[in-house]
Amino acid sequence: MNQRERWIAALTFGSPDKIPFTPGSARESTLRRWHRQGLPEGVDYHRYLQEQLGMEVQPSPEKVPPGVDFRMIPRFEEKILAHRAGHYLVQDWKGNICEISDRYDPSYLSQAKDFVTRKWLKCPVECRADWEEMKGRYSVDAPGRFPDDFLRRCERLSGRDYFVQVNFPGPFWQLREWCGFEGLCMMMIEEPELVAEMAAFWENFVSQVLERVFDGFTPDCVRFDEDMAYKHKAMISPAMVRRYCQPSWESWTRRAKGAGVPLVGIDSDGYIGELIPLWIESGVNCCVPVEVAAGCDIREFRERFGRRMAYQGGVDKRCIAAGGDAVRAELRRIGPVIGDGGYVPGCDHGVPPDISWPNFVEYARLLAEMTGWL
Repeated sequence: MNQRERWIAALTFGSPDKIPFTPGSARESTLRRWHRQGLPEGVDYHRYLQEQLGMEVQPSPEKVPPGVDFRMIPRFEEKILAHRAGHYLVQDWKGNICEISDRYDPSYLSQAKDFVTRKWLKCPVECRADWEEMKGRYSVDAPGRFPDDFLRRCERLSGRDYFVQVNFPGPFWQLREWCGFEGLCMMMIEEPELVAEMAAFWENFVSQVLERVFDGFTPDCVRFDEDMAYKHKAMISPAMVRRYCQPSWESWTRRAKGAGVPLVGIDSDGYIGELIPLWIESGVNCCVPVEVAAGCDIREFRERFGRRMAYQGGVDKRCIAAGGDAVRAELRRIGPVIGDGGYVPGCDHGVPPDISWPNFVEYARLLAEMTGWL
């Protein structure tokens, strides 16, 4: 099987020859520690890991990115507004004014290069006038929305042997980006019609972009980024989810499946147990990252939801950090779900720097054995 076939088979409860090997994604602080512990500088750590384990190295084809941009155009200028007491006051590309450690710069707010804590002070949409201005940044025809060679890229993508996913924010994520978390939650109570209007606008904008994508090629997965859960509960009530989010999910899922897209996914941190039924209702058939520390138990989810939902992630990062008996017990815990299919296991979020390189290698070895690579 090629990479594309393997991913689709694994997540649609088919019969892959092996399960995709995805132990986890390391960020800058994690890689710095790993380089001190034996990972050579300047290497692709994922490929190096495969070589060190003696497993069949997965090919790294020259992938053609679709190049579609769902973000605002034009974006706000990224700039440092002030420097005080070890912190920068910055404006990010989304128009937020926030405070970050001066170990970083504004580019860390536009790219997930590391684990960066921030404090939001002001968000770009705080009233209807702000919203009217913001809408102008989301023209489907804006220069840069699609690359100049988009049709040529689509031709090349039609014959691909690798997995291609199109990601974009879901309604909760996007409205939170505009209004801030607290601002959005207050607005849902005090100005529900404005929130509904913003959600409908986002559904329509994304739908128009997707139609052009689907006219060009068929992705293997369309995924909504939708962080909307705390450690034990969702951030908004099921009634609010149905009003403000579900119409978009249902619309995009219907369009994707009508275009022949086999996988429709959602990415949400936190405890997602009360959200999964709503996702299933909306046609979503895959979710990630299934954070164990938030109370997510992939075995329980499989028992509750059966094969109506596939998963990615689900391996407790704390057990990987502990290594030894802890990580072996954790992989035994998820073993039945791996055997049942519809699951690509891996670290249940970005790999944090408390996971050492030796422990990551040992965990990866066990994972490679369980997924058919060793």
